Amino acid sequence: MIQRSLVLGAALSVALATVGGAQAADGDTIKAITDRGHLLCGSDGKRAGFSAPDSRGVWQGFDVDFCRAVAAAILGDAKKVKYVPLSPAQRFPALQSGDVDILSRVTTRTLTRDTKLRLNFAPITLYSGTKMMASKSLGVKSGKELNGASVCIPPGSSQERAISDFFDRNGISFKAVVIDNIGELSNAYLSGRCDVMANFEPGLALIRLQSDKPDDHVILPDDIEKEPLAPAVRHGDDQFLDTVTYVVYATMEAEERGISSANVDNMLSSSDPGVQRFLGKTGDLGEKLGLPANWAYQIIKQVGNYAEIFERNIGKGTPLGLMRGRNELWLNGGLHYAMPFQ
Repeated sequence: MIQRSLVLGAALSVALATVGGAQAADGDTIKAITDRGHLLCGSDGKRAGFSAPDSRGVWQGFDVDFCRAVAAAILGDAKKVKYVPLSPAQRFPALQSGDVDILSRVTTRTLTRDTKLRLNFAPITLYSGTKMMASKSLGVKSGKELNGASVCIPPGSSQERAISDFFDRNGISFKAVVIDNIGELSNAYLSGRCDVMANFEPGLALIRLQSDKPDDHVILPDDIEKEPLAPAVRHGDDQFLDTVTYVVYATMEAEERGISSANVDNMLSSSDPGVQRFLGKTGDLGEKLGLPANWAYQIIKQVGNYAEIFERNIGKGTPLGLMRGRNELWLNGGLHYAMPFQ
């Protein structure tokens, strides 16, 4: 039996140790953002398609765009964001201590994170799942054939627990190769230090693309665990939670109503009362959130609707090449469903 080396408990202990140190108070976060003039966004910084600086040093990606959307809603300018790169072990203490206002970093919503870590999650931005990738040379067609394999796993991640449960459930053993830096972890797999790489599915697709021979690697079909990814904020500030919640919903509502960055100016003159209310031409939705009347307009004008965010960062026309699937709107058979803007 090969011993597993899990550090999930240690990472959780570090995060728990910060609880209570920087409890947010209602309204404090938006005031702090407004006073300093920018949003502090905790993200990855090394995951192309999700959060990474481009060749000009400008941060781009799916997670980045939701921070940009929050800045557009609160400050009227999607560029007013300072990005803080965080490893899996750093991300929760950074949020709890107030070093960042929001965590938008391929983070899975779980019961422990909701409760023990005292985080509040906005709506799910990406429905994903834990998978494993192996070299085709291993000749395996399922994770159930990996008894005794070494598995590269990021520490303090939801994948760490999911992989442990999967091997226990199937009565087989594995050896964990745990490295905090995702780039070093990917290199460990690609150089053969471990037999298998575990991550959420889009992450595996990216790592496969980075290899010299992408076709030599196969993502195994086993659905190991659900990975509902969402932005997170600290407990205690309901106004900021409401704001981030409806910023996410605004991107989905806009797609449902056919409003995009390309046509939002024309939609301002729409006769549809729902569109008028959503864009702040009528009603008081902005006032109820403590935001400017045109907060949703600013999001769509500067960042785009959900479809635009998905397609330009991780969609079928990008290197990741992901299909919408369960990330379609509910009208199209997917899981995304915005609460009514009334």
